[in-house]
Amino acid sequence: MSTTTAPLTRTSTADLLAIFRPIFERIAAGAAERDTSRRNVYEEVEWLKQARFGALRVPADEGGFGATLEQEHALLIELGAADSNLPQIWRNHFAFVEDVLFDDESGRNEQWRALIAEGALFGGAWSEAGGDAFFDMRTRLARADGGAVLNGQKFYSTGSLYSDWVSVLAKGPDADDVSLVLIEADAAGVTLVDDWNGVGQRLTGSGTTTFDEVAVPAGRWYPFAERARYQEAVYQLNHLATLAGICRAAQRDVTDAVRSRLRNYPQGLAAEPREDGQIQEVVGRVSALASSAEASVRWAARQLDDVVEVLRDDPASEAPDVVEALRAATISVYEAQLTVTDAALTAATVLFDALSSSALSESRALDRHWRNARTVASHNPRVYKARIVGDWHLNGTDPTASFLGSAVKAAAV
Repeated sequence: MSTTTAPLTRTSTADLLAIFRPIFERIAAGAAERDTSRRNVYEEVEWLKQARFGALRVPADEGGFGATLEQEHALLIELGAADSNLPQIWRNHFAFVEDVLFDDESGRNEQWRALIAEGALFGGAWSEAGGDAFFDMRTRLARADGGAVLNGQKFYSTGSLYSDWVSVLAKGPDADDVSLVLIEADAAGVTLVDDWNGVGQRLTGSGTTTFDEVAVPAGRWYPFAERARYQEAVYQLNHLATLAGICRAAQRDVTDAVRSRLRNYPQGLAAEPREDGQIQEVVGRVSALASSAEASVRWAARQLDDVVEVLRDDPASEAPDVVEALRAATISVYEAQLTVTDAALTAATVLFDALSSSALSESRALDRHWRNARTVASHNPRVYKARIVGDWHLNGTDPTASFLGSAVKAAAV
């Protein structure tokens, strides 16, 4: 059943920006220095937690802001422009929020919404090193003393280094079960290690997490199959907002850099680079890429908003029109992935065509835009989404079938 079928109270976009834009500006001020020194963003995450950024989607009458997915991702784009590490840190959190927006019959989710409304941050620990597939896991949840015990090790634990709670994917507690387990980040037996060594997104806390005989009270796990039906699309949309934010950062930085250049190359068409038509073309192209990326993300988010509004009345509906709308919205996200990925990688590359050798200084850290875009885009390679989109348009194939099918197979192992 849904929490309510009455119209939701929404905080206006203008009011949301008034709250969070000053924080984003503070975050942006130190982004380049943090990247070059690899200084983790504990303070910056705390600013967002204190402002209850993680409660954007929680209903207003429960202490949140009642934001739409489009509003949420518009803010994530701005946050990504300030520092692309931050939206990814919140990726698992916002996906979990979608899981608990609707109550199940036991009312289980109300407790989690209350914690989120207070500012709690939920990280994630799903992926494991090795194995033949994503769901080929060695992490186990076993029943013990009225609750359960969790053992295992995860990699790519994005955001968990900064979190209050960690969502863990595990086998168990019973045969054929795949569960999401909610663990306090500072619980006995939890070890978080900052050992992510990727070329980009260096501050996302995407390292190793080990669980050694971690006690799990009853009521702190639920079946993987009970996630929000559109959650996988939300996961991908977060990456796209991050990439669109990188586009905006590239536009901002190339514009500022060109304005500050005082001399031009001998082949230039004007004494000042800012008056050179060739340089103007580069800046215009980067700007257009940023605008198109943002538009694609917001368009895909609107499609998901329409589906979520239908699911509020009946989250488990298998009505053909609901199923088809969910698939179409998922395809919207996958289509956006193709265009936004191209836009971010291109913008982060061609910006250097408008600049001089001084732009390569490590202190300016302009290379971080490409490194970060390449890293985010590599988490979910676009080649797979291109095929899925084509198959759906041609044959109506369920775009989530392969992902969900692998989860079913894993549960049986």
